Amino acid sequence: MVETMELQNEFMKTDVGTIPRDWEVTSIQKLCELTSSKRIFENEYIPEGIPFYRGKEISLLIENKQLDNEYFISESRYEEIKRQFDVPSKGDILITAVGTLGNVYLIPDNKKFYFKDGNLIWLKKVKGVNPKYLSIQISNYKKQIINNAIGSSQKALTIVVLKNQFIPLPPTKAEQTAIATALNDADVLITQLEKLIAKKRAIKQGAMQELLKAKEGWVIKRLGKVLKVKHGKSQKEVNDDNGIYPILASGGVMGRSNRFLYNKPSVLIGRKGTIDKPQFMNIPFWTVDTLFYTEIFENYDAKFIFYIFNLIDWYSYNEASGVPSLNAKTIEMIEKGFPVTKAEQTRIAKIISDMDIEIEELEKKLEKYKMIKQGMMQNLLTGKIRLP
Repeated sequence: MVETMELQNEFMKTDVGTIPRDWEVTSIQKLCELTSSKRIFENEYIPEGIPFYRGKEISLLIENKQLDNEYFISESRYEEIKRQFDVPSKGDILITAVGTLGNVYLIPDNKKFYFKDGNLIWLKKVKGVNPKYLSIQISNYKKQIINNAIGSSQKALTIVVLKNQFIPLPPTKAEQTAIATALNDADVLITQLEKLIAKKRAIKQGAMQELLKAKEGWVIKRLGKVLKVKHGKSQKEVNDDNGIYPILASGGVMGRSNRFLYNKPSVLIGRKGTIDKPQFMNIPFWTVDTLFYTEIFENYDAKFIFYIFNLIDWYSYNEASGVPSLNAKTIEMIEKGFPVTKAEQTRIAKIISDMDIEIEELEKKLEKYKMIKQGMMQNLLTGKIRLP
């Protein structure tokens, strides 16, 4: 009981939750200056020069993704602004204020760039706090910040809203830095794993293109000669939350059933709606009317056909002007190359399937890392675990 009381006495309840008694609660405006950029007009954009970012580009930079389009302003315009005003620099923070709200970007270096006024809120001259720690805490309170955004149909984040956001603050910069470093290390691991997964997917895609390309000795056949496209049925009478078989729609599993429509390996493709996401099933299943399934003929490997389906541009066979739709006969008329023997089909399918298994394992590992990081945030950002 004494130990419990001592533990309780080490913490205090605040507006931002329960935190250690030696921490403080402070508003963002006490830790930095909040402002925006000076206005740049679209007619000032040039083909090359100093990078110019809007909220969209900042969001892509946060996710380490390739920029879709790049905008630039001239060196002279940048220097003109720099002579009169501040320009963003290492340790400053940018927060998306329109469109996708509350994304937080900590500027990592002093490379020259400028940004669009109104699209981003600029936290500059950060003082009394580790900038990385501040950026992490702002991200941690993203949901609360967005809830306070103004507007009805088009929400916007304002300086007034953001400056009054409170965050918990450890007493020393050393502890703030230790927390920020631990969480940053977790982010680095996650980013490295995401890049590895992206690389493995690209390798798999290239391997599929090569392995499934018709070669000498292969036979070109209409799909209707190797499979029969079948219609699904309504699930209303078979739906059972405790069922042992999956009920499939074009978007994936949508329910359970104790009855199956088909119980052999099959490749499925959307009849209506999502028509470009083939599915493979090697267990009994039920499928609804918006999802075709296939009866694979003897001497053909279902998994090989599944990978063939993944390389087909299904939208080029779309037969509707509104909701995308496929026709069974159209599918059966598509021509593809097949190895003469089922054994060769199976061998090729296994090579690609092994790549799938490796990627799936990496994706599971990624989810585990993300869960670990989430747990770290919950403990470190509230002082439940203290770092020296």
